[in-house]
Amino acid sequence: MGIFSRSSISRKSKDGMKIIATAFFGVTFGFLVGISFPSLSITKVSLPTKFLLSTDLSYIEEKGSAISTPESHKAWSSSKSNDSSSSDPIDKSKIWVPSNPRGAERLPPGIVAAESDFYLRRLWGLPHEDLTSQPRYLVTFTVGINQKENIDACVKKFSGNFTILLFHYDGRVTEWDEFEWSKNAIHISVRKQTKWWYAKRFLHPDIVARYDYIFIWDEDLGVEHFNAEEYIKLVKKHGLEISQPGLEPNKGLTWQMTKRRGDLEVHKITEEKPGWCSDPHLPPCAAFVEIMAPVFSRDAWRCVWHMIQNDLVHGWGLDFALRRCVEPAHEKIGVVDSQWIVHQTVPSLGSQGEATDGKAPWQGVRDRCKKEWTMFQSRMASAEKDYFKSLQVEGSSNSTATTI
Repeated sequence: MGIFSRSSISRKSKDGMKIIATAFFGVTFGFLVGISFPSLSITKVSLPTKFLLSTDLSYIEEKGSAISTPESHKAWSSSKSNDSSSSDPIDKSKIWVPSNPRGAERLPPGIVAAESDFYLRRLWGLPHEDLTSQPRYLVTFTVGINQKENIDACVKKFSGNFTILLFHYDGRVTEWDEFEWSKNAIHISVRKQTKWWYAKRFLHPDIVARYDYIFIWDEDLGVEHFNAEEYIKLVKKHGLEISQPGLEPNKGLTWQMTKRRGDLEVHKITEEKPGWCSDPHLPPCAAFVEIMAPVFSRDAWRCVWHMIQNDLVHGWGLDFALRRCVEPAHEKIGVVDSQWIVHQTVPSLGSQGEATDGKAPWQGVRDRCKKEWTMFQSRMASAEKDYFKSLQVEGSSNSTATTI
């Protein structure tokens, strides 16, 4: 037994040495042969994709058949589906982006310019070099040439941080060139229109989106005690989204809310005549400014612009509805007392009317204002009624569907 074991071990040792020697020789020979031929780049070899795919898949399926489970089959099917979908070509001739602005769905989002501004640009050079400054605020005046001197005084109360926009209702524009500031102002001229007509057509929220605050003012305002930059500071300090300067109490006033208070920076609530206010937090006791000199934040103006009716040009009744655009309105609408103005009550708009039925031009304008107020109130009431009625119908439908 001992002799047999030793001879067996010796024989195995020799066999192992042969295997090692053979392997070494094979590797050496392969290396010498390999360096004797040019290198073969796999990128130069082109085989049908379907051939490679079918070969690989058949091999994988064969190897995995012994351990195939429902889960592994499902995973394989998903992988195969993904490979198939990723190989489908993208149709680059068609673009449809529902989140783009209406009408621009066929454009790639990166090229959509949804907003604009009133910044003046050059006709030469590079676009990014055009603007030496970008005003943060916008002030508009609806003007006639007879108020030229007063508007000049007003504009000088607004710093270079304001874009100046004049709406000309009398068609006379060139006469304003005597003022240096007029050369950099925006002038829009359409005869015999009101500031709310202009605002609806030229102050779309996407056009004025660059401006933090928008002043929409009449032409007959005295500004001796007003500074626009200080006004902005107070508006921000007190969180006012809709505001106006206090009015000098020596002049005839319609509403107590807009009367200047000498002992305050800002006030947001007042007391009116008995029976005028159904709620102390509602107009005209709170959440109220007049339409002669309103100032809107960017967000508030986006709402107000949509509320302005296209055919109601005088804006009467709008002051009572402004509260719908901010919440809580009695805290975000107010009057700035320490920066105040004087309403000079120049009846310039009345002269733009026509005499009809024996009435003076101003009387016809006044009658239209009153009619528009009634129409606006009626439209708002109807819109609210229809909205809440639709909610009841929708709630009823949902309840029925749940029962079924």
